[in-house]
Amino acid sequence: MINKRLFEHYAIDTKKNLGIAKNCPRPADTILIDKQGSCYACECQSWLPQSIGNLQVKSMDEIIGGTMRTHLQESITDGSYRYCNEHQCSYIKSGAVLHGQPERIQHLRLAIDDSCNLRCPSCRKGMIFHKEGSAYNLGIRLADRINDWLYHYQHPIQVHMGSDGDPFASHVYRHFMEQTPERNNIKYSILTNGLMFKEFHTRVPYVINNLQELGVSIDGATKDTYEKLRLGGKWDKILEALECMEEQKRKHGFRFILHFVVQKENFHEMETIIDLGEQFGADRVWLNKIEDWGTMEDFHSQDIWGSGDYQNRLQKVIARIHDRGDRFIECPTLISEAVRHRNRN
Repeated sequence: MINKRLFEHYAIDTKKNLGIAKNCPRPADTILIDKQGSCYACECQSWLPQSIGNLQVKSMDEIIGGTMRTHLQESITDGSYRYCNEHQCSYIKSGAVLHGQPERIQHLRLAIDDSCNLRCPSCRKGMIFHKEGSAYNLGIRLADRINDWLYHYQHPIQVHMGSDGDPFASHVYRHFMEQTPERNNIKYSILTNGLMFKEFHTRVPYVINNLQELGVSIDGATKDTYEKLRLGGKWDKILEALECMEEQKRKHGFRFILHFVVQKENFHEMETIIDLGEQFGADRVWLNKIEDWGTMEDFHSQDIWGSGDYQNRLQKVIARIHDRGDRFIECPTLISEAVRHRNRN
């Protein structure tokens, strides 16, 4: 049953027809699991917020084969995308919807613990950390159920950690990584703030040996900006971590990506973060427009997209993209926002 109140909360018109010709593969090849065990057929639960089942109640196979997942897939194949949040989905917003209809799950995204060693204003209102209690115990149970399913899954799959908290700070994710089955078909992707990578990556060698992608969220390219926006972080420590990551990338061959959430306090460092990515051997630098997750009381103050200073700096970034002629720099949400602003004026 479709949760109508949920779609109203996200201002999603479930009677719309976006008329998108491409069939986004995510409802067919991706499962995201949140900290309550609810499963979603998308990369992000706010992009397609209807749960397709709960891992506390049903098995993973029952959820994958369920009627709700099929129903959501049909909203893609008919081109309507009626259950998708076009206000937040970066693929729809940037006009870059992927195409394909895979036959099986290829991506498992874990959001089973929001514990983090930072308290960034763009993400949360305060420190969140679970190492005991009901939230921790549920996270451990979910991690074990997921590992049990992975042990029997025969097809190639990538497991992503870090959609909610930090995998190296979280006791739940550490447990998952320590217990994950050693299977040739399982590869991993991690998004981390990086601060605990140097200390803890040696404790999960199997995951690191089979790591396909390592992303680092780093919203400042200088000491002052970084420590202002990444509350609890230390600039010297992140630089040490980046050096360690560069060394591990050379050893294991995973893709190394820097993620930079562009906002009022750091847009002047967009080129500097690109320089930092080049310095530490990153494969790509993602510049993403800040989103309103309800954690900032003054989010409207982040509306810098029409200012002359921001526009000039964005043009310099775009010029660097053209000069390089490759995909080292990615900023689709910034470009699409610039197009919308130009069209409004």
